[in-house]
Amino acid sequence: MHLLGTNWKKTVRQGVLLGALGLVFSSLHAQLSERVYQTDYSIHPEKEKELSVELDNLSFFKNNEYAGVVTRGYSLPGLWVQPKVVYYPLPTIKLEAGLHMLFYHGANKYPSMAYMDIPRWKGNQYQKGTHILPYFRAQMALSERVNLVIGNIYGGANHHLIEPLYSPELNLTADPEAGVQLLYNSRIFDWDAWLNWESFIYRNDTHQEAFTVGISSRIKCNDPSSRFHWYIPVQGLAQHRGGEIDTLTVASVQTLMNGAVGVGAVWNTGHKVFKKLNVELDAAGYYQQAGEIWPFDNGYGVYAKASVDIYDFRIKTSYWQCDQFISMLGVPFYGAVSTREEGATLDKPEMVYLGLEYSRVLGKGYSLGVDLDVYQTLSGKINNPQTGIRSVGSSTSFSFGVYVRVNPSFLLKRFTK
Repeated sequence: MHLLGTNWKKTVRQGVLLGALGLVFSSLHAQLSERVYQTDYSIHPEKEKELSVELDNLSFFKNNEYAGVVTRGYSLPGLWVQPKVVYYPLPTIKLEAGLHMLFYHGANKYPSMAYMDIPRWKGNQYQKGTHILPYFRAQMALSERVNLVIGNIYGGANHHLIEPLYSPELNLTADPEAGVQLLYNSRIFDWDAWLNWESFIYRNDTHQEAFTVGISSRIKCNDPSSRFHWYIPVQGLAQHRGGEIDTLTVASVQTLMNGAVGVGAVWNTGHKVFKKLNVELDAAGYYQQAGEIWPFDNGYGVYAKASVDIYDFRIKTSYWQCDQFISMLGVPFYGAVSTREEGATLDKPEMVYLGLEYSRVLGKGYSLGVDLDVYQTLSGKINNPQTGIRSVGSSTSFSFGVYVRVNPSFLLKRFTK
């Protein structure tokens, strides 16, 4: 018995196919984040009853040379790889199952815990050889515009969060996000809402459960392919730490929030070399609703950015100024706390950023990216509880990275429908 009408199925197939084609053609002129970091979430109805094996890999070398009082530098030589099987039981359902493995060159054991970045070493539990996790994703196209994802969701760069809210480096170091996600895409509105469950607890456990809820949306004031396109981004993150069945009695509930709203404009030049100019202005906010994790309960920031796409290059620049703003997942330079001097805070820090990207699609499932980032933190004051308030001068930090994304797929069997 068919629960869905034939016409609805036909509409879904056409809509999904058009959406997939749109993603393919837009990626031809996108840059590093879209070409290297993001994962295509389109469903292909023509693959119904097909079983295939897929290898998704991102190899990277990133060197962070950080100066000043905000954070310390480090290097990331390594890769992650996801071998998995993919099956379409129905034209609107896609199932993926496999493993996620993270490997750093020169490392022979890894902490057994959830990775949000490079984790601190805690306890004696560890994994040998590689950091490995099971991987499973169930995706359903509820209509031509709506997708529901359960299990390992489309996270990281797929959320399109600004850098004060989410560091692009987490695409290299963080575990795949897992939970539930609802995606909506239309001509005038895009919507990504998700829950990422980061820490599970058992009865009488000695640590907190933790999860992050996020919303990332864009209101399109006109057609994105127009000569001049206007849009309004709205983004929000809330991380909750708590649980009722653990043994913690002190500071057992903590809730942190980040958000941003802005306005942006894109000039699509139509030129083959000088392709696009993008400017955007955002107001960001921070709120500690419960707990005392951070020294401030609320703060704000102003973020102005611009980028120019020239052939396969993107030149980026931005200005950031904030007051008592703390980012849960953002680049450390977009905040008022120091991780280099534990417990120290910055008084209304300002920063100017300049970046250069090169990215290229080598073929279907193969792409290359290179980037250079320069962070110029301006002079100001720092308050260290141990040494008091002092002035700090301007400092220049930079980061350089090379990335290769490999994502081939091989058909194993086509079952009879």
